[in-house]
Amino acid sequence: MVMVMSVVFVCIVSLLFTGLFLLLSEKRGLDREKCSPYECGFEPIGSARSPFSIRFFLVAVLFVVFDVEVVLLMPFAYMFLYGKSLMGILSSSGFLFILFVGLYHEYREGSLEWVG
Repeated sequence: MVMVMSVVFVCIVSLLFTGLFLLLSEKRGLDREKCSPYECGFEPIGSARSPFSIRFFLVAVLFVVFDVEVVLLMPFAYMFLYGKSLMGILSSSGFLFILFVGLYHEYREGSLEWVG
């Protein structure tokens, strides 16, 4: 009961603060000059946007996702050494299964290939 009350209290306070900040925030229209690219006071030469390969972005996102998942696996290593509970083993096995299914999907989709 205390947990439910705490969650409800936190949700209400966060909604109140969000509403308060939205009401008190300064509303600005989009100014054409502020939205234009800035190059030390000169007019931009060429396009302000450079082409970027989506492959590099995809590899960076995959690296971050799998890096976070490796960090989440660290408590499982500790659990295997000291805990050895059935529920822990089942949950870590399920987590690893989901991780490998995602890796297989990325491999089958071709996201892990550099040249293609």
